[in-house]
Amino acid sequence: MGTPTPSKAVHVTDHFDLIAIGGGSGGIAVASRAARLGARCAVIESDRLGGTCVNRGCVPKKIMWYAAAIAGSLHDARAYGFDLAADGFDWARLRFARDAYLARLNQVYRRNLAQAGVVLIEGAAAFVDPHTLAVGDRRCRAGHIVIATGSRPRTPDVEQAGLGITSDGFFSLPRQPRTVAIAGAGYIAVELAGLLNALGSRVTLLLRHRELLGRFDAMIRETLAEEMRGAGVHIVPGTEIIGVSHDAGGALTLSCSGRQSLTGFDALIWAIGRRANTGRLNLPAAGVRVGADGALPVDDYQNTNIPGIYAVGDVTGRAALTPVAIAAGRHLADRLFGGQPESRLDYDNIPTVIFGHPPVGSVGLSEEEAHVRHGSGVKCYHTRFTPLYHGITGRNAQTAVKLVTVGEEERVVGCHIVGLGADEMLQGFAVAIRLGATKRDFDRTVAIHPTAAEEFVLLG
Repeated sequence: MGTPTPSKAVHVTDHFDLIAIGGGSGGIAVASRAARLGARCAVIESDRLGGTCVNRGCVPKKIMWYAAAIAGSLHDARAYGFDLAADGFDWARLRFARDAYLARLNQVYRRNLAQAGVVLIEGAAAFVDPHTLAVGDRRCRAGHIVIATGSRPRTPDVEQAGLGITSDGFFSLPRQPRTVAIAGAGYIAVELAGLLNALGSRVTLLLRHRELLGRFDAMIRETLAEEMRGAGVHIVPGTEIIGVSHDAGGALTLSCSGRQSLTGFDALIWAIGRRANTGRLNLPAAGVRVGADGALPVDDYQNTNIPGIYAVGDVTGRAALTPVAIAAGRHLADRLFGGQPESRLDYDNIPTVIFGHPPVGSVGLSEEEAHVRHGSGVKCYHTRFTPLYHGITGRNAQTAVKLVTVGEEERVVGCHIVGLGADEMLQGFAVAIRLGATKRDFDRTVAIHPTAAEEFVLLG
């Protein structure tokens, strides 16, 4: 008898109607909606359910933002007649409570998938061909595959960049940094700078260019920078970090452009953008085209260049916001399984909020964008004031609001807010702009007094 031949591994192939690669906002949304429409669906995820938003983004960030807002209220309490003694801020206690809440959310997502009839496959997916995925030794096939793998923070190619952390690392910090440098000018940089400053850290914000939030309306950029500086954030424009090291005492030293050197930092946070998570998917096996920073180009219906393969959320490089990923996923499911062949997300007039200190809200076109698109037929209305809350605090914090209108009918195409309550104000105004409201519609609306929101219907 000859020597027996070792048996080869047998790959069992699971068949689905739709597979979502990624258990974040977009992947869960598309799979859950499709399952409720009768499709057999699976979600493949190698990490915790909920994606960046739940685990290292919106939710833990907002909890930290609330803590910073409470710090502000404690500061203002004496002006309102309260004699309070703040006995210090316990970072570790907040982190424990925050992470316990996130763990509960992870389980909620798991239960919701099960209730929707979606199969959860734990592991990392890679394409074998346009309709087959490998997850370890398991093979999964589907007529429709949705890539919803999100994005990750970028770090620069500079000497000793690893001495800094990204926003992911921020949420793992065991202790509050007392002196911190943040490199960046976008959402994440502004939010982390504001909350750390409010919680008592000394914050230096390093901008490679001249301004914060370069794609936002000038009123937002200017007002926010002024308010942040007034609150104690040190903003250094036109500065690029070219190297990082430790000084003799162990503090971080930053070598910057223009032969400038900054030192004495407990922590450095890189907030310089994000890159799509597509490198491990073996996309060449499926023929999927990849764009800049690993992002997947899609058309208006979330189609990639390969029929039956789609992408939603941050991995597309478009409007990296959780509600956008959810809406795009649900529209896609409705189109594929709900008998709505024209269902798609309209990417115009997407409202967005930056949870800075103060918060920022924006929907529609900036004044600059409106002039590019509509020429001379643009008229803006704006005001700036001290909100009633700060009338007696002595902080002199400002709120600024702006409407951008076009044409003889003065249709409102942009709404921008900086100040207390901006995050809660914006949603209703976004509905009005979506419905085509004009300045006259705003003028005919009775104001709610005393509020900051009333200024939008009183602009003259």
